[in-house]
Amino acid sequence: MAPVSNPVGEQIHETHPDAPCVGVGNISNPTLLVRDIKNIQHITQVDFESFHHRGMNALPDDILANCIPFLNGKEWKLIRKNMTPLFTAVKLRQMFTTMNKGALDFVEYLKDNPKKLKGDALNTLSTFSCAAIGASVFGITTKSIFDSPFLEMARKVNIPSFWFDLKLFLWIVAPTLFRLCRMKVFAEHEEFFVKAVKQIIEQRKKEGGKHADFIDLCLNLQNKEELKDEESGFVIKPTDEVMAAQAFFFFVAGVEPNASALFFTLLELGRNPEALERVHKEIDVHFEKYQNNLTYDNLTELKYLNVVLQESLRLHPPIGFISRQCVRDSVLPVGNIKVENGTKIFISVYGFQRDRKLYPDPEKFIPERFTQETKHANDTILAFGKGNRASLACVAPVCIEILAPPRPDPPHPAAKTINFVVVTRKFFHIP
Repeated sequence: MAPVSNPVGEQIHETHPDAPCVGVGNISNPTLLVRDIKNIQHITQVDFESFHHRGMNALPDDILANCIPFLNGKEWKLIRKNMTPLFTAVKLRQMFTTMNKGALDFVEYLKDNPKKLKGDALNTLSTFSCAAIGASVFGITTKSIFDSPFLEMARKVNIPSFWFDLKLFLWIVAPTLFRLCRMKVFAEHEEFFVKAVKQIIEQRKKEGGKHADFIDLCLNLQNKEELKDEESGFVIKPTDEVMAAQAFFFFVAGVEPNASALFFTLLELGRNPEALERVHKEIDVHFEKYQNNLTYDNLTELKYLNVVLQESLRLHPPIGFISRQCVRDSVLPVGNIKVENGTKIFISVYGFQRDRKLYPDPEKFIPERFTQETKHANDTILAFGKGNRASLACVAPVCIEILAPPRPDPPHPAAKTINFVVVTRKFFHIP
């Protein structure tokens, strides 16, 4: 697997090193590629109200495309507000516990299936991500946590194809033509996923009980019969189709991007034995300190693992670019650049995170870039977006469980972990 890149954006970063913005060609709208960090912060955070639009509008009957990342205006605001309870500290702690258990099971799964260590590493990590997201967000469990009917769909969504790439291209650069052609972005997955979510919701209604996951949130919202923005009076009916669209986003955005982030983190550690040894020692000390108990709260103490993850995401971002559209006139602070209503904005994540001015020797894996002493560099990581429309991701639990020391008295039957050096070398055929 190659890292997600954006050749045009990267080339513009190289050829215009001092320009805060660069005008680029577009079929329908004036377009700016923004490359200065202060201007990016202005767009994604400071003047978010002027740039909250993604620059893409799905057709009303394109069910799965009407999810949080592609909604705009009142629809986005209302859905986002009602999805927020899923990501409170309490809910994240509960989800972390489930993910960590999945990571423990994953290590045991690798031990029981040694062929997986010699095959497609990304595919194997996608299996874990699918199981973790399915269990923690949707409460999906099967006889084997790593045998999910959703996995194949998640893979297909992320496999490039001419037809999908064409639809995406027109959606971004020629939205009028896209609408005239009545294109549905995720049409081939609609029947399976909507039906599956409906079945899960119905099953949960029959079983009852509280699971503190996405399906519980769906039931709570449907009990209200309508979602209403009190300020504008705008209303959305929380139908199964509306809930399925949000579920689709959480699932697809949680499987392949996380698997990719984990894949490249392990790859870079395999290439850099000193960093691998340092991470391994940090985790050994951490497990000894907390008697093999990894929690949502003590996870933050793994400082070096955190900077390793950030540096890996800098080198290998799971998304190539960020898009926005100006909805009211604004002025970017660096260069005093006037941006008119309707202007498209592109931010090249790959080009930006390999900018030589921000990162000397940008091709090298140097986790120390993100230590406390150089904390300002954190502002330049865009791998999962930035600002109010950034994505959530968590790759740490499985990374930690693979690197963890063997546990003499495991609290969980799958808690005896294997040596990460062996895993890394087998995964990536490192001698």
